[in-house]
Amino acid sequence: MKKIEPVLAAITLSILGSFLALAQQAAPPQTPPQPMSFFITSTGSGHGANLGGLAGADRICGALAMTAGSTKIWRAYLSTQGPAAINARDRIGTGPWYNAKGEKIASGLADLHGDTVELARLGNNLVKISALTEKGEVVNGRGDTPNRHDMLTGSQTDGRAYTDSTDHTCGNWTSETTGTAQLGHFDRSGGGNTSWNSAHPSRGCSQDNLVSTGGAGLFYCFATN
Repeated sequence: MKKIEPVLAAITLSILGSFLALAQQAAPPQTPPQPMSFFITSTGSGHGANLGGLAGADRICGALAMTAGSTKIWRAYLSTQGPAAINARDRIGTGPWYNAKGEKIASGLADLHGDTVELARLGNNLVKISALTEKGEVVNGRGDTPNRHDMLTGSQTDGRAYTDSTDHTCGNWTSETTGTAQLGHFDRSGGGNTSWNSAHPSRGCSQDNLVSTGGAGLFYCFATN
């Protein structure tokens, strides 16, 4: 019996080895995570809604992304107003977009904005647990202290600029004194409005105004490539 036991043990190990080899062959290859192509800025300009215009906001996106190791081309999700108005949705490429952990936020512009009834019903994946900063961190939302869920967008729900005479962009992102900014709720919560890009206007354009409204002068950044 003592001679048989080592033989049985060897046979058992051989069978287990065969099963492990087969399992490894059957397992699908691991897909590498998608590189980051969307994030919420971990910090604003420090001057309220004065971001230095669209160019300044884009520089903030690019600088933050670079610290996270990204070499993509980045654009701020912001609209402007006036004769040469620019729509936020026209600035950010065509997608798909992924957060810092490789989770998909949206497949494309129609998906992101809910351009059809069906897409609006399904919604995108931009919610508190997925709308991360370039550092991969969750931003404080409604119920957290301090609440920072207001995102600067200056946009309507379809991602397009406002066409009325009211200032929705704090002087096209150059003012921290006069005007207001249209804000979105990245956590889809608060004030009876769950829009990620067009929930309500700010109380003003200064850093204090944005903080008192429920934000910190943060905004969305998307990679165009």
